[in-house]
Amino acid sequence: MSKAHRLSMEKRYMIKIAHRGNTNGSNDLENAPEYIDKSLSNGYEAEIDVWYHKDGLWLGHDNPKYMIDFSWLQDRQDRLWCHAKNFEALNNLLSYQKINVFWHQEDNYTVTSQGYIWAYPGQSGNDARTIAVKPTPSMKLGDFYGVCSDDFTQLEI
Repeated sequence: MSKAHRLSMEKRYMIKIAHRGNTNGSNDLENAPEYIDKSLSNGYEAEIDVWYHKDGLWLGHDNPKYMIDFSWLQDRQDRLWCHAKNFEALNNLLSYQKINVFWHQEDNYTVTSQGYIWAYPGQSGNDARTIAVKPTPSMKLGDFYGVCSDDFTQLEI
């Protein structure tokens, strides 16, 4: 089911986005393609950190760490939220309409290429287009489109 279709449904489905592939706490495997695939196979979508470096795409938070083929992104494009980590990655990925990409540093909110509002950790935004990022257990999540977290065991969704 596409994101747009889920959004248009009268009763919305809250999507769960594994932050860098994490679902049960952060660890050293985050952003590794196999780790992302494990989260996807367990029913999560995933936020990934994407770099364009040396004429190729890479995953990694602080720097390019795991080289990936573009086909890897395309095969998973309906379940990935691509956080462009440099201008080259943003510019490259914006060329592909089906890839959901965004850029932010410490902005309270940013808009993804598919029109979703990505809220900085701790920011509210109870709206059908907003993603709650790394929410605290006390945040009311019912009106958000989705939640992006490192640890879903601590959240009531």
